[in-house]
Amino acid sequence: MIAQATLHRSVRAALEEDAPWGDITSTALLPEAATATADLVAREDGVLSGGEVFAAAFTLTDPSVRVDLHFADGDRFTAGDVLASVTGSARSLLTAERVALNFTQRMSGIATLTAQYADAVAGTGVRIADTRKTTPGLREFERHAVVSGGGSNHRRSLSDAVMAKDNHLAVLQAGGQDLATALRAALSTLPHTTHVVVEVDRLDQIPAVLDGGADTVLLDNFSLDDLRSGVALLAGRATAEASGGVNLDTVRAIAETGVQVISVGALTHSARALDLGLDLRIG
Repeated sequence: MIAQATLHRSVRAALEEDAPWGDITSTALLPEAATATADLVAREDGVLSGGEVFAAAFTLTDPSVRVDLHFADGDRFTAGDVLASVTGSARSLLTAERVALNFTQRMSGIATLTAQYADAVAGTGVRIADTRKTTPGLREFERHAVVSGGGSNHRRSLSDAVMAKDNHLAVLQAGGQDLATALRAALSTLPHTTHVVVEVDRLDQIPAVLDGGADTVLLDNFSLDDLRSGVALLAGRATAEASGGVNLDTVRAIAETGVQVISVGALTHSARALDLGLDLRIG
């Protein structure tokens, strides 16, 4: 769920960006009293996300506009389905149209791609998770879309969890300490409730990372054989997460190595906008 304050702030900013001094086309051409109904229609199959955002684009433009959502976030639809309808001032509908579509097409595209990954690993018990590779300013919207598609969220920000990557480990070890000792010293300054993820790119790093106190070990760009070996080395002492080299052709085989989480940056950085249209009906 996107916090209302975040949703309204972002949608208001988008509306102001699109019509900073109003919609001069609609104002000049359309009678003030003209009303219409518009249907949000799917041009292709997909998974919906962003229904509440779609509605907010219209109601923040004109509180008198009525929005009826016929599908909920997470629902699958087919081409031709009417996902929502909006009724009100024709000027208001056309002013809000592009912003409403931009959000909903983007979010539904992410949800649809996420669902493809989730379907590919069905039955394995593996979580498909997003990353911080999101559009600046739209992370909460894109994270919501991942959940709509059946995925899971990784850490929200740099402030939410420790995630030590190769560059962090290089700096840690520059002081001459072994990796386990350096990790323990660093993590001793944190609250005991803080989750700790450590990324490794070699099997021989795993024992030290475990001794250092990692809760999750991220196995980055491992071969399938090395993923299986990594899971065996972890032996349940930490969550096994895989990343790197993940696509729809490889994700099932990765899931079958025994990892518990697969993080996929492509869910947000490579998802295309879904083809949705707003069809206007007069009268």
